[in-house]
Amino acid sequence: MPTTLQFLGLCLVAGVVLLFVARGGAADWRTAIDEPVGLAPDPATTPEAVVQVYAARTWGWRGYIGVHSWVAVKPAGAREYTVYEVIGWRLRYSNSALAIRNRAPDARWFGNEPSLLAEKRGPGADALIERIAKAAREYPYAAEYTMWPGPNSNTFTAWVARAVPELEVDLPPTAIGKDYLGDRIVATAPSGSGVQVSVYGLLGVTASVVEGLEINVLGLTFGVDPYPPAIKLPFIGRLGAGR
Repeated sequence: MPTTLQFLGLCLVAGVVLLFVARGGAADWRTAIDEPVGLAPDPATTPEAVVQVYAARTWGWRGYIGVHSWVAVKPAGAREYTVYEVIGWRLRYSNSALAIRNRAPDARWFGNEPSLLAEKRGPGADALIERIAKAAREYPYAAEYTMWPGPNSNTFTAWVARAVPELEVDLPPTAIGKDYLGDRIVATAPSGSGVQVSVYGLLGVTASVVEGLEINVLGLTFGVDPYPPAIKLPFIGRLGAGR
């Protein structure tokens, strides 16, 4: 009988093969499509406050390994969304990688379709938006960016998610950098619940009711989520029921 490790290994190999065969995205970043995919409520017809968290595969070969994530908000009555995200190449011409701008929250990221990770709408969402804005401006790594093991865009999203645990953000295992804690070793899990032990995002363990149990080895996440049941694998993401 195959062991659990053998089963996980087969799933990992099969998933990586499928990923390389099926992954889309643009061949040239200059011609990549960035149109919305219909996951965000139209602000013109949605008066209530909205908070959404997204992730999409990154551009080029990096997309086979990981995702870029961001946070989008629309206060009650607002006619457009504000998106908070960290973009590494901003440091080429600015002293901060943090971008706060108005754009379509569900736009493709260099041709890659985003996934909606979390959403809060209606009463109470405006208070969350204020806390998100505060957490974003207090992000301690805005002047630095490292694709692996962090800090990067996923480090930023995890920072905001910890500050606003009501969002219950379960960042995918492909969100490399989410476990980066800088000089700290112990913190709450990226979702803001449970606990995480991590050494510079290279080795660690996370346990919470949102993430389940995750093990991080060299920035690669392996995990099990008992409810809803799923396994988490590097390169592939979450296999099983969605949250």
